[in-house]
Amino acid sequence: MSYLLIPVAPLSQTKSRLRDCFSKNQLKELTIAMFKDLGATLSVVKKFENIIVYCHGDEILELANRYGLIGIKEKLTNPRKTFDEVISDLNNIAIQKYYAQQTIFTFLDTILISSTNFNEINSLVKENQLVVCPAIHSAGVSVLGRNPPNIMPTFFSHPNIPSFIALIKKAKKMGLEKIAIYDSFRAGFDIDIKQDLLLAYQYLKILNLKHTETYLYLKNNLKLTLQKSNLKDNRKFRIIKK
Repeated sequence: MSYLLIPVAPLSQTKSRLRDCFSKNQLKELTIAMFKDLGATLSVVKKFENIIVYCHGDEILELANRYGLIGIKEKLTNPRKTFDEVISDLNNIAIQKYYAQQTIFTFLDTILISSTNFNEINSLVKENQLVVCPAIHSAGVSVLGRNPPNIMPTFFSHPNIPSFIALIKKAKKMGLEKIAIYDSFRAGFDIDIKQDLLLAYQYLKILNLKHTETYLYLKNNLKLTLQKSNLKDNRKFRIIKK
């Protein structure tokens, strides 16, 4: 039994790195828009035994219920748990309460991910011990599948090494032989910093995703755009007001 697991940060803490683009309330609205898009995408995915949303906020949990997903309320602690600890808690719930045999983690900010991506990843997890989609810009992890779910730890909170690199290094050290790297632009693009946000708006247009809640939100609220800062260097941008 394969379970898709979606941890969502409290809306008051969501996407803090983007606070120089949007106010706290705007970031909350952006998060809700991204969740609605993910819910719509998952509404046509039938490959998972169940889909669990793990969040402290009632608003997200109510939306999860609206899309036919299982909502579980996270209990916040002081000090706040690391992201690896949150991932572990949710993974253990899937194992102990729902008897999950495989778990796949995805995140709200992979805004380009498609139903095809989810179906392909689910098929890979059934045949492999570890399935990882690397985040495009950061050497992080945008989607993670494990079979069985507790086969190895995660490294989202590693202080020095990007999570994708740390994960693969540990998997090889443990002797895992069935490792699949899911190479996908759409599944691997996530929003983490200001530049990602501006690129996201353009990619949503290019991929004909202008009907999505996220695109419409960015169209109405994003007041910045990207320009190349150097004709000889495609990796350097400057951010300007529209």
